[in-house]
Amino acid sequence: MNAGTQARLDRIGRDGRYVVIPMDHGITLGAVQGLKDIESTIDAVTRGGADAVLTQKGIAPRAHPNLNGAGYIVHLNASTSIGPDSNDKRMTGTVEEAIRVGADAVSLHVNVGSHHEPDQIENLAQVTETAERYGIPVLAMTYARGRDVDEHDAESLGHAVRLGEELGAHVIKTAYSGDAESFEHVVESTRLPVVIAGGSPSGDEATLDAVRGAMDAGAAGVSMGRSVFQHEDPEAITRAVSAVVHEDVGAADALERAGLSARV
Repeated sequence: MNAGTQARLDRIGRDGRYVVIPMDHGITLGAVQGLKDIESTIDAVTRGGADAVLTQKGIAPRAHPNLNGAGYIVHLNASTSIGPDSNDKRMTGTVEEAIRVGADAVSLHVNVGSHHEPDQIENLAQVTETAERYGIPVLAMTYARGRDVDEHDAESLGHAVRLGEELGAHVIKTAYSGDAESFEHVVESTRLPVVIAGGSPSGDEATLDAVRGAMDAGAAGVSMGRSVFQHEDPEAITRAVSAVVHEDVGAADALERAGLSARV
C-alpha cells in the first residue's frame, strides 16, 4: 500500500477501526428523514464521533462545511427504490470526480449473486485500478444479494467479502450474519478490515447488539446509514456506536453513556 492510500485510510478511520455513516440514500429513497437537512445530520453524527461520512458527489458542497474534521467518502454507483431493479447499481461518478470534490476515499456497491454481478465486478475492478494510481482508498460494499441468495448466510457473505479483496479494495462492507459465531467465518474470509451495514432501523438495543457481535467476531467497525441518520438523535446513537467500535464497551454500557438506555 502506498503512503497516500494509508494516509487517507487514516482520515476515514482510527487505528484500523471505522465508524462510517453513509448518507447516499437520497438517490435510492429520496429526501427521507435525516436527509432533507443533511447539513444538520452530518454535523450531528460527526460531533457524535463518526470517523467519516459518505455521500454521492453532488452533496459534497453540503458535506464539507459540517464534517468537523471527519473524513469524506464519495460513493460511485446507485439505483432507486422505484426503478425496475434496485439491485442494478449503475455508475454515478469516477475516482477523478471524487478527488475534485474533496474525497478522502471512494466506495462502490456490488450485489454478489445478482444478475448484475458481472457488470459490477468489472466496475469495481476499474475503480480499484484508477484509485491505486491516485492513492485513494476503496471501500467495497459487497453484499450477497440476488435470486435465491440468503443475504445473511455466512458462507455467501464470506464469498462476497473475499471478492472485494480479490478485486483490490482496502475496506469491505457487508451485511451482518446475525451472530458473532457465524460472522467469524465472514471476517476470516479476507485479510482486509470488514465493517457491517446497518440495514433497516430495528431499535437502539438491536443495533448495538449487532455492532458488539460483529466486533467480537473480529470486525473492524461499521458503515451504518438509516439506523443512524433516521434516528431521532443521530449524535447520540453515533456516540453509542463509536463507543462499541473504538472503546470496546458493551452494548448496554454504550447506550447508557449516550443517554439512550431507556429507548428501543
